[in-house]
Amino acid sequence: MNFKFYLCSPMLNVHSFVFNPFQENTYIVYNEDKSCIIFDPGMYTATEEKIFNDFIVSNGLKPVHLINTHCHIDHIFGNAYCATTYNLPLQIHAMEQVILERGSLMASTYGLHYSESVKASVFLTEGQKITLGKDELDILFTPGHSPGSLSFFSRSGGFVISGDALFRESIGRTDLPGGDYATLINAIRTKLFTLPDETVVYSGHGPSTDILHEKRHNPFLGEN
Repeated sequence: MNFKFYLCSPMLNVHSFVFNPFQENTYIVYNEDKSCIIFDPGMYTATEEKIFNDFIVSNGLKPVHLINTHCHIDHIFGNAYCATTYNLPLQIHAMEQVILERGSLMASTYGLHYSESVKASVFLTEGQKITLGKDELDILFTPGHSPGSLSFFSRSGGFVISGDALFRESIGRTDLPGGDYATLINAIRTKLFTLPDETVVYSGHGPSTDILHEKRHNPFLGEN
């Protein structure tokens, strides 16, 4: 179990946890008012739930949004816990509903236990913004790894939560149901690579990176 803390701007902080057998990155984004967004809660065990909630409580945070960038099983293990514990509706792209509904099937395929996710009640689309006090995150439609994958860009914070679209020197797999390689490459080039080069990328797995590094060194997308 490990986690990292990032100070992104005077207004926004990003804290990450690595949870579940898939080593998935769960993120909390919070501001100076202590309001926070939970992205992709992946806590799998009671111990992981406690680690997550202890951070919320010890920092006096108030969760106001529960968001899945996409609904593959490793990103939704903690949906039920977070929705119930913090009384939050689940927010996803409408095209991810079918993936969310397959949660139990996906878990059984891997021989894992799974607390059924709450149903989504808020559906996000590109062009909308997620507000956190005075701060805003732009919603970007970045499908290809999953049919309704979304990324969330903070211009003031200089970062993007990319889900499994873009990794450090890699990209999300496209061989799962609803995945498509050409669609993903196009989404990265047109939605993520058009962000400022210094934008920090917080991915669904592995270390953070930045847009310029991926332009130069990503073997799937690099300029060189």
